[in-house]
Amino acid sequence: MTADFPLHRTTRPVADDERAAALADPGFGKHFTDHMAAATWTPEDGWHDRRVGPVVPYSLHPSAAVLHYAQEIFEGLKAYRHADGSVWLFRPERNAARFAASARRLTLPVLPEEDFLASVEGLVRADEAWVPAAGGEQSLYLRPYMFASEAFLGVRPAHRVEYGVIASPAGAYFGSGVVGVTLWISAEFTRAAAGGTGAAKCGGNYAAGLAAQLEAREHGCDQVLYLDGAEHRWVEESGTMNVALVTSAGELVTPQLGTILDGVTRASVLDLAVEHGLTPVQRPISVVELAEGCASGSITEVFAVGTAAVITPITGFRGPDLSITVGGGAPGATTLALRAHLLDIQHGRVEDTRGWLRRVV
Repeated sequence: MTADFPLHRTTRPVADDERAAALADPGFGKHFTDHMAAATWTPEDGWHDRRVGPVVPYSLHPSAAVLHYAQEIFEGLKAYRHADGSVWLFRPERNAARFAASARRLTLPVLPEEDFLASVEGLVRADEAWVPAAGGEQSLYLRPYMFASEAFLGVRPAHRVEYGVIASPAGAYFGSGVVGVTLWISAEFTRAAAGGTGAAKCGGNYAAGLAAQLEAREHGCDQVLYLDGAEHRWVEESGTMNVALVTSAGELVTPQLGTILDGVTRASVLDLAVEHGLTPVQRPISVVELAEGCASGSITEVFAVGTAAVITPITGFRGPDLSITVGGGAPGATTLALRAHLLDIQHGRVEDTRGWLRRVV
């Protein structure tokens, strides 16, 4: 229980055997815990009715603003069980700050960072039994979100907004070993442009990306790689993750912020780079540099970073009249070392020397 988000326990929890079955094979986003955190905002009362209670459906008027004008944002972070049974969050303050930035871009009310943290921690404490056991890559995925619920038709910021957090146990992203993926370099679709919502984590960005994802699948690729919207020349990010590359000169290079998401995993990998003998660099990367660098060997590894998969090796790219193989076509040693390092910090297998972990239980 927290002071700001009081707990009202459900009287109908998932049965122990059902929960055990879900934790034995959680997948991703398929099973949900017993409780949710919630709060409501109005201009008159600000944020109020904070609570952690049973998971319940929403009842929305057909004119609810989110259904017509997509005024909505969300976040994604995880809770990890350590070997001693304790439960920890990984850099949740960065998620809280990004949530606030997304709210400002979508003209939604800013949720105070302390409320964000209290709601997430309160839900984890309420549903601690849903946090998978230590020893692998399993975790409890947390999805904070906010949407405009006011019933009206009109293009203006809504005067009633709902905030919530739900939770879902998550299995290892690579169930049978880390494998490389191939990305389709889209010549048709663009994810974001200067002045747009690319740096915000809002559902519209992902809905607009579904067509590009299908295009990638039609060409035998796992995901899409977006180029910039102005020149269609510069690497930005994949459909759901930031992108980084390793050079033979010992650099870890990733596109600079602006029209891409300020990923928590991205920031963490940049910080860890020095310990792996790499110099972190944020600068533009052209698709020509990517192709020529992979061909010449000056680019030795490429990977994607995000909360769900942590680090995903990229072993190839395809595009109209373009085929690129990264390294030898297999996950690179540095990519795998960075992935293992980050996972070890998150799961408490090595010392957290940077203060990234926040204990909840």
